[in-house]
Amino acid sequence: MKVVLYAVRGETSMMAFFSIAWEVDKEFWNGRAIEMIRLKQPVPLGMADYARKKLNERWDQDASGLGKGGKKGVKAPSNEWIEEFRQIVQRAGDHYLLSGYLDLATERIQWSAYLSNASDLTEVARSIAIQLTGRSLLKEEAYQLFAEGAQKRYASIDPLAAIQYAALNGALQLTAAVAPQPLAAPPLRGFRAWVERLRAALPFGLAAAPRHAQDLACRRCGSGPNKLRRTACAACGQACAYCEACLTMGRSRECELLIIGVPPARASAESKVSRTRSSQAPTRDSLSHKVSSSHPRIANELALRWGLSEAQSAAATQALLFLNTPFHERASHTFLLWAVTGAGKTEMIFPLLEAVLARGGRALVATPRRDVVLELEPRLAKAFPDQERVVLYGGSSERWKTGQLTLATTHQLLRFQEAFDLVLIDELDAFPYHNDPMLHFAADKCRNKTGCTLYLSATPPLPLQRAVAKGNLVSARVPVRYHGHPLPVPGRLVIPSVTQFTGKQRIPAKLLKPLRRSVQRGAQIFLFVPYVKQVEPTVRLLRRYASQLNIEPDSISGTSSKDSERSDRVVAFRKQIIQLLVTTTILERGVTIPKSDVYILDAHNRLFDAASLVQMSGRAGRSAVDPRGFVYYGAPMWTLSQRSSIRQIRGMNSLAKRQGYFKDSL
Repeated sequence: MKVVLYAVRGETSMMAFFSIAWEVDKEFWNGRAIEMIRLKQPVPLGMADYARKKLNERWDQDASGLGKGGKKGVKAPSNEWIEEFRQIVQRAGDHYLLSGYLDLATERIQWSAYLSNASDLTEVARSIAIQLTGRSLLKEEAYQLFAEGAQKRYASIDPLAAIQYAALNGALQLTAAVAPQPLAAPPLRGFRAWVERLRAALPFGLAAAPRHAQDLACRRCGSGPNKLRRTACAACGQACAYCEACLTMGRSRECELLIIGVPPARASAESKVSRTRSSQAPTRDSLSHKVSSSHPRIANELALRWGLSEAQSAAATQALLFLNTPFHERASHTFLLWAVTGAGKTEMIFPLLEAVLARGGRALVATPRRDVVLELEPRLAKAFPDQERVVLYGGSSERWKTGQLTLATTHQLLRFQEAFDLVLIDELDAFPYHNDPMLHFAADKCRNKTGCTLYLSATPPLPLQRAVAKGNLVSARVPVRYHGHPLPVPGRLVIPSVTQFTGKQRIPAKLLKPLRRSVQRGAQIFLFVPYVKQVEPTVRLLRRYASQLNIEPDSISGTSSKDSERSDRVVAFRKQIIQLLVTTTILERGVTIPKSDVYILDAHNRLFDAASLVQMSGRAGRSAVDPRGFVYYGAPMWTLSQRSSIRQIRGMNSLAKRQGYFKDSL
C-alpha cells in the first residue's frame, strides 16, 4: 500500500503525517494549519510511517528547547522547515533502500472548498471508530467490519476516508503492520564510545547510519525478525517484509495498514490516584496476605448462588478480592487459579465474570482449542442469559460482533487491543498457547491497562510455579475435586517399552493382570502411548489378547490426531461401545468418563513431561460414582518427570487433607 506523506506547520510547531485518503486530510487541516506540504510521489506505507516518526522526533526536540538554538517553541522559517522535511525523508528513503527511486519533490497545498459530504463522513467515521474500539485489524479486516455497519447506510463513503478522518480526530491509530523496533545497545567504552557520542551530536541529515540497526517486528503479534520474510510486493513495488507467525490471520506486512481502536477513556480519578500514590503502593507480601485472607461471608454467598463446593468457594473468593483491588494497589495484574484436574474450574469463573459484567466491564474467556469453546458456549449462555455474548474461532460468523462477554480461541486475540477488563486464559499450559510467544503477546495486549489477567490451570508451567513459591504471583489453589475424594496416585509397572513388546507380539504379564482387573470391574480404559505410529500395532496386539482380557475384540480401538474418525470413536467410548481406547496425548484433556482407569505406557518417554503425566492421570477418578479409579505408569525406567508428577498429585492430596476438604468418611 502506498500513502501520501505530508507535514503541517502551525504558529510554533510542525507535525508529520501519512494519509490513506488525501482529500480528507486537506479538508481537516483547512483552517487549522498555517502551511501544509506533501511529497508529490506516494511512498510505501512502511517508509512513510518511519519518516513520520523521525520527523516528529526532530520537531518535538525543537519545540521542547532541545533543538537548534535551544529556544522553546521556535518558529521555523517557511523554507527551512521544508528543506528539513526533505532531508529527513531522504534519510528514511536510504533506510528503506529507496534513495534511487524516491522523488523528493514537494508541493505546497492550496486549500479549496469543503467536502460536499463532510457531515456524512463525520457520522461514518464516528460509527466505525466505535466498532473498532479495542480492535487491532488489518485494512481488509476493517473493510469487512465496516461493510456490516455504517457502509449499509452510507454506501457513498470511502472506507479509507472514514478511517483516516477518525484517525485525524484521535479515535483511531494508524500504523504500519510491520515496522522497526529499537534494540537495546550494549555499553561502549574507549574510542568507540567517543565516536558514538560524536555521531549523536551531528545533525540528523549528516549523521551516518545508526550503528545499532532497528530490527523489524510485527505490530499485530509481536514477532521479531526470525518470523519475518521479505518478498517482492505488488502493492508497494518494493521488497516488503511480512510476518509468517500470524499469516493464517491475514498477511501483516511493512506496507500493510494496521488500524488500532483507541480504548475508551478510563476514570481520570483512578488514573490520578495511580500516579500520586505509586510510592505508597503495598508490597507483594502485604497484597498476598490481603488476598489470601478468605472472606467467609463472600464464600458462603458464592456457594449458595453458584453451587460451589467449599474449596471452590474459597478459591473464587480470593480471586474476587484480587479482582476488586484497585489497580494501583496491585503488585501485579495477573492471578493464578491452580486447580486439580476435575476440580470444576468453569464453575469457579462464573462469579468473576459476573463481578466484571455487573459494573459494565468487558470480559474474555480464552482457550487454546475450538472444541472447548463450543463446549463452554452453552454453559456461559445458561449462566449469563441477559449478557450479549460473542463466540470467536476460525470460521466463526460472529468475528466482527462486539459483546460484553467474549468466548474465543487464543488465536482470535490478535484482533484485539486493550479491549477487556478481565482476561481469563484457560489451559494456559496446553498446545498451542503453551510456549508460543505470539499468543502470549496477544493475550497481554488485549487486556486494558487497568484490567486483570487470570490464568486457569491444573498443571501451570514451572516459571509460574516458581513465581508462586517466591510470592511474586498471587494465586489460589483448589487441591480437591468437587466430590471431595483424593486424586488417584499412579502405581508403577516395570515393563518393556511399547516397541519391544509389540515387536515380540507379547503383552507383559505385569500389564495383562491389571488390565484384566480393570475390565472385570467394568471400567473404561484409557491406554496412552507416546507416538501415533504405535496406536495401531498396540490395538492389533490387544485384540489378540481379547479372550484373556475377557473383552470383545471390537470393543478395543485406537485414535490419534491423524484419525479422521476421532470424534466418532470418542463418542463410542463415552457410550461404552468401546471399552479400551489406545490413544496419544490428544485425549489428555477435555474427555471425562464416569468410570475409568488410566494406563500410560512408555511413561519414561521424553514426550511425557510431568504436566502431561498429571493431565493423563487426571482422566481417572473424576466422578463421584467412581472417585478412586486406577492409574499406572508402565515403563522400563523411573524418570524425573514421573517422580515430579506423583509428587504434585500427592502434594495436592496433602494440602486438601490439611485444609479439611476431604469427606468425613475418608
